[in-house]
Amino acid sequence: MNAEFFQERYPAGLAATIDPDKHESVVEIFDGFVKKFSERPAFTCLGQTLTYRELDQQSAAFAAYLQNETSLQAGDRIAVQLPNVLQYPIVVFGAMRAGMVVVNTNPLYTEREMEHQFNDSGAKALVVLANMASKAEKVLPNTGIKHVIVTEVGDMHAGVKRVLINSVLKYVKKEVPAFNIAGAIGLRQALALGGKKSYTPVKVDRHDVAVLQYTGGTTGVAKGAMLTHRNLMANMLQCHGLFTMILEEGKESVVAPLPLYHIYAFTVHCMVMLETGNHSILIPNPRDIPGFIKVLQKTEFTGFVGLNTLFVALCGQADFRALNFSKLKLTISGGMALTNSAAEQWQKVTGCQIAEGYGMTETSPVVSFNPPNAIKLGTIGMPVASTNCKVVNDDGEEMPIGEPGELCVQGPQVMKGYWQRPEATAETISEDGWLKTGDMAVIMEDGYLKIVDRKKDMIIVSGFNVYPNEVEDVIVSHPDIIEAAAIGVPDEKSGEAVKVFVVSSNPDLTAAQVVSFCRERLTAYKIPRNVEFRDELPKTNVGKILRRELRDEEIAKTK
Repeated sequence: MNAEFFQERYPAGLAATIDPDKHESVVEIFDGFVKKFSERPAFTCLGQTLTYRELDQQSAAFAAYLQNETSLQAGDRIAVQLPNVLQYPIVVFGAMRAGMVVVNTNPLYTEREMEHQFNDSGAKALVVLANMASKAEKVLPNTGIKHVIVTEVGDMHAGVKRVLINSVLKYVKKEVPAFNIAGAIGLRQALALGGKKSYTPVKVDRHDVAVLQYTGGTTGVAKGAMLTHRNLMANMLQCHGLFTMILEEGKESVVAPLPLYHIYAFTVHCMVMLETGNHSILIPNPRDIPGFIKVLQKTEFTGFVGLNTLFVALCGQADFRALNFSKLKLTISGGMALTNSAAEQWQKVTGCQIAEGYGMTETSPVVSFNPPNAIKLGTIGMPVASTNCKVVNDDGEEMPIGEPGELCVQGPQVMKGYWQRPEATAETISEDGWLKTGDMAVIMEDGYLKIVDRKKDMIIVSGFNVYPNEVEDVIVSHPDIIEAAAIGVPDEKSGEAVKVFVVSSNPDLTAAQVVSFCRERLTAYKIPRNVEFRDELPKTNVGKILRRELRDEEIAKTK
């Protein structure tokens, strides 16, 4: 569809275009908002708040440390392996101010994954949480990393509380294995050294890479998406117009349970929320649901950023349902498909609708979003400003309205390419800038988009396409079912058959009952042939269910 098709359908007041060249760099924007909102809270974590002024000072000190106390140069890559703690924005913006490229690294990575990412990115420095430093110690000799900065969870807290937090984690909870990294320096010491030096601003071009954001590697070896300053700024501006339909500048507190090292949370909290002078409440460990709820009990929050599995987990807790949601006015969902049952349950508990969006690491990440004043449940909204979308068949031919095909995206948020992988880049992005997402979608007459599934997850039963999302959405609408995942398994008669993995709250629920429930709601070829009950389903670090692991398990059974 051409841009005019979508623009004619945008809700009133929503801009159709943005100027991606409005600013020179993320650093220029950063310099502006830290001064404009200097005394406002920027981030809060474990009861400690970092103001915009403190974020400015601390990140400048880190930039000065990198420039004066290390051999690093502008353009070098620095791996940042931190959960949602106050140190994360300090380090990331400090690195950018020093002209370096941030390599966001998952703290839950295995040693193999760490070694691959460090070497693939050519990282020369690492900032790591002490809890993960023992893993880093093992892989560092096999990498080109020359400088290591280690930080502990409580390092940004004052005196006694800092010692208490760090001591409890190390000696009581035993969450910090012993390590010995030669030449490593503590982040507090690095900041102290940098604070005595002057930071020299670095000229950065908007087309320079700001972040190397690695894909999860679900379709092979993890690749680094080169996200430029222009990519990040464009997506910030695209999201700004949507979020500010509901959120006011400098007045909001938004819950941040998803990891900032993931591009979804990074763009929301480290770009849009900061640029609008708002406050993010960091949750270091969202898997600790009781601890998470305790934080919410002490917080007056107006926004919430999450995904399907988190919404389900929270709504299942009586303490969460008892919270005061009177101030909550925007809930955002992304990262995985939002089921109707989860959305309806969240709205029933909180009184707030969920605005679902869609994006990819390769698109910085937001491609489409439900305008908060015009939410259509079951869709991923409309393309954000200055973004074109089309769906194509296997021959690359554009499909008509209402017909499924692979979603392709064109816009200023589309990555520069994959780091040192020109062939993979050419396979993904055409010469005229269209990126193939690998997701099957439908463009509807009203301009809203609907994802039907991952192209590679599609199940073909007797020649009919079965989209796992549809099957899962039906199954989790059963009152006794918490989560479900559908995959295709080999079948002699139909080629493939549908198998579902179910997590149930009712130990007496039977496979026959699940099939019977589906029979009333799905066409015959979509009905699961097999049902397997599980205590839990495999998930990524952000809570996305890994169908691939379940398929691999099934394949292993046949060998």
